[in-house]
Amino acid sequence: MGTPTMLRVAYRDLVFYKRIWRANVIGAFVQPMLYLLGFGVGVGALVDRGPESAVLLGDVSYFAFYASALLATTAMFVASQEAMWPTMGGFQWESAYHAMISTPIEPGDVATGLALYFSARAAIGASGVAVVLALFDDTRTWGLVAAIPAATLCGAAFGLPIAAWTATRRTDKSFPAILRFGIIPMFLFGGAFFPVDQLPAWLQPVAWVTPLWHAVELSRGAILGGAAIGASIAHVAVLAAYVLGGWLACRVTFTRRLTT
Repeated sequence: MGTPTMLRVAYRDLVFYKRIWRANVIGAFVQPMLYLLGFGVGVGALVDRGPESAVLLGDVSYFAFYASALLATTAMFVASQEAMWPTMGGFQWESAYHAMISTPIEPGDVATGLALYFSARAAIGASGVAVVLALFDDTRTWGLVAAIPAATLCGAAFGLPIAAWTATRRTDKSFPAILRFGIIPMFLFGGAFFPVDQLPAWLQPVAWVTPLWHAVELSRGAILGGAAIGASIAHVAVLAAYVLGGWLACRVTFTRRLTT
């Protein structure tokens, strides 16, 4: 009973996760491997033949350029998924969160506990990707260790704002739209597949304000090196602002949902 209440909330979700962790960890290895073979090796072989590819990609192979972004994109997908249907289940289908607040746990504790759980899930997914990248010469660096916290921050930056939205919904009808018009476009245009400066000038600022671009830049800089300290601090600050804003929004929406 002396355990902080937010840790009890996070532990509850981790207990459920223990039932599926084997399949999840296997997926954390298989999925990035498929992406690496399809895009990194397959498409990369074509890109690297281009006369200007080295200049555009910062003197690294396309495989290294793309692979170094996978930690961030994996964390984004993992945390976003957790913030939608599983979180909706806690409110609407299972009423687990209502049961929690019938104990000394407060709605704000539920929000904080979920923040910890989203971060843990993002870290697990990013760690699986890091193990895969350690198998390849182009990405086998100690920077993989530093990229995991960056990816974890990315996961929380996505999971918390989406969870705040989920708390205001009674059905899951909006979730496919979030994926189709939010997560997938960021995945495609957030700097994972090509440098953002290759986008049209009017679209580049849109990419710059997304949390994924900042996480990709942090991850890529850590793994491949050459990241400026000032730029890295700015990327961390932006991601932290998303996390803080999402957490505050969660506290508000969770309290409204669970006390009315």
